[in-house]
Amino acid sequence: MWAKTTLLHATFIEVEVMKEEIVLDVRNLTKYFPVKTGFFKTVLTKKQLFVHAVENVSFNIAKGEVFGLVGESGSGKTTVGRTILRLIEPTAGNVFYEGREITSLSFEDMRSLRKELQIVFQDPYESLNPRMNVLTLISEPLRIQGHFDDGEIRKKVESNLVEMGLVPPEEYMYRFPHELSGGQRQRVAIARAFVTEPHLLVADEPFSMLDASVRTGVSELMLHLVENFHVSMLYITHDIALAKYMCGRVGVMYLGEIVEMGNVDSVVANPFHPYTSALMQAVPVPDPTARRIDVVIKGEIPSPVNPPPGCRFHTRCPKAAEVCRKEKPQLIEIEKHRYVACYFPEGK
Repeated sequence: MWAKTTLLHATFIEVEVMKEEIVLDVRNLTKYFPVKTGFFKTVLTKKQLFVHAVENVSFNIAKGEVFGLVGESGSGKTTVGRTILRLIEPTAGNVFYEGREITSLSFEDMRSLRKELQIVFQDPYESLNPRMNVLTLISEPLRIQGHFDDGEIRKKVESNLVEMGLVPPEEYMYRFPHELSGGQRQRVAIARAFVTEPHLLVADEPFSMLDASVRTGVSELMLHLVENFHVSMLYITHDIALAKYMCGRVGVMYLGEIVEMGNVDSVVANPFHPYTSALMQAVPVPDPTARRIDVVIKGEIPSPVNPPPGCRFHTRCPKAAEVCRKEKPQLIEIEKHRYVACYFPEGK
């Protein structure tokens, strides 16, 4: 498996982007969480159970690129993002940031990189400290870095608020999170991430808590900031239609694994994996006369504690055969820059 994944990365680096432009290179990233069981159950079974949250995930992101991870809730997308930034420690695999392997760095070495690696969380209600005003929230990363005086910090905060469309900045700097609307709260969270001028941003479903009326404005703001600051972004979402708007390339995740990857327009227009096809069929069409298409997958995602053998999607796949139940398909290139892990891809 290692040799095949390494070959996959060699293909990406050589064909899609120049090696020196790679900002993030993730190789065989794996994360297991131990399952806490009762004392007597542990004694009787004598076996430690693990949640297989992420398993052998590999992809890369070029400078200025927005790469998306899409999939159902529980597919491991958020765990990938947090593990890359080492907010949680990986079980196995390697993460290379600008050519430097960071999974083995010490706490102090990692801390010096934090200003370049930022994250925007899904829920601004939870990610913003309710006891801090906007000035304190946005300036906290700068104070932790310790390279700026109070005057410089205030100017940077004011400038960031203007970039976020929160003007005049004086009107917002001394407000607390509960005094802001949902869209304003998320703009403050985005401002806090961008105030250190990061090189890599992980955006973990940053629009899912927003009303539809403000989602477009905040998504356009995010894309403007990525372009303006030349930031590379890992965009995590369950909404494949929104991923088409936000991303250049996309990886589709199912039960901790990437099952399809490629240019987002190509993946959306012509999905090869049955799971990707089902995700596309589930996207609502704003046309009452359009023909409804039945979703081809049924049932719930299997337990990650005991994932199915072979292809993990075979328990819900209408095309599943005996080989799918016994042998795990590898993520291989079946068209230029299109990678699919399926024995019976759609349209092939």
